Amino acid sequence: MSDLYELQLTLDLPGSLPDPDLALLRWHLGESGEESQESDTYPLLAARGSAERIGGALVGDLVRGVRGWALTVRQEVHPDQFDRLRELVEWIAARTSTCGTIGYLRFLEHDIPDVLIADPATGTAQRLPLMPGSAAEDVIPDPWG
Repeated sequence: MSDLYELQLTLDLPGSLPDPDLALLRWHLGESGEESQESDTYPLLAARGSAERIGGALVGDLVRGVRGWALTVRQEVHPDQFDRLRELVEWIAARTSTCGTIGYLRFLEHDIPDVLIADPATGTAQRLPLMPGSAAEDVIPDPWG
């Protein structure tokens, strides 16, 4: 049994995103080449190549698009990273121009992910579980049931 999770993020950020925000995001993507001044801090979205356990590829791209900045991320994450990861996802959610689903978090051994939802108006992110029998069934009813 493994403790790994698959994290996927796909969202847009405004073209007016301040330079310090872009710099922080690029640092987390491993694009800046700078090291953190804190010994226990490291980029959370910088892994690339073949995923060790979840299959597929690990990616992290921030590109200029027609709607501003486009961010796409797929990473393997461990629960030990969840506190820092939660802070980063909430930081991104507070800046995104995407309303609604911005990504997924899936435990390695589950087929169904939890949905990550952003509300740019409040600058918050929520994790909505979709596993059968979860409270999420009250929020999103089964269209086939």
